[in-house]
Amino acid sequence: MGKFEIKKDKAGKFRFNLKASNGQVILSSEGYNTKSACENGIESVRKNSQNDKMFDVSVAKNGKPRFNLKASNGQVIGTSQMYASSATCSKGIASVKKNAPGAGVVDNS
Repeated sequence: MGKFEIKKDKAGKFRFNLKASNGQVILSSEGYNTKSACENGIESVRKNSQNDKMFDVSVAKNGKPRFNLKASNGQVIGTSQMYASSATCSKGIASVKKNAPGAGVVDNS
């Protein structure tokens, strides 16, 4: 089972990573001013990860695909790593969909 890890960055912002059961980061958040806002972001990932329309795949200048997960208001709530191919990017999306709903939260802030 995957997990969300909350951490505080050098700028004092709260961020979360969603990790798969193998420990690999599959989704990373932007910085939040408060832990409460970060926790709300996690809840939004749990909810929106089950809707295919909320995933936005793009290709970087280097040709590698990645995806953003968006909330219902269109705001990006999580970003993936860059993948080697569209097939591995699709597997990353599937992993978020599988892991996010039941993932526990580890607070490392």
